[in-house]
Amino acid sequence: DGVASGKIKKAPGGPPSLALIENPDILAGVSAPGTMRPKLVVGFAAETTDLEANARAKLSRKGCDWIVGNDVSDDVFGADGNTVTLFTRDGNAESWPRQSKTEVARKLAARIAEHFKA
Repeated sequence: DGVASGKIKKAPGGPPSLALIENPDILAGVSAPGTMRPKLVVGFAAETTDLEANARAKLSRKGCDWIVGNDVSDDVFGADGNTVTLFTRDGNAESWPRQSKTEVARKLAARIAEHFKA
């Protein structure tokens, strides 16, 4: 119920419980309809299971235009290579081959530029 002024000691019944509060949902806030909404909102879904189902659900739930789905069940953290799938609101999915994270970023930037040329 506040900030402790010192060390929190264990009680005889065990450690104290902590009440957590949810952070604001930035992606949903940016995606919300209105005059401040960007013309293209891209989110990211780091998933360990059911990449397509979870990424598509997040795309719908958050209201963004695209989701970059990333299977993080393998050696992704700390590694240079990555495999992603770009899911779009219109139901399309583009699976990109394993490449460096720098190349994924370049390809995403090029895909965004291509989107705005149309």
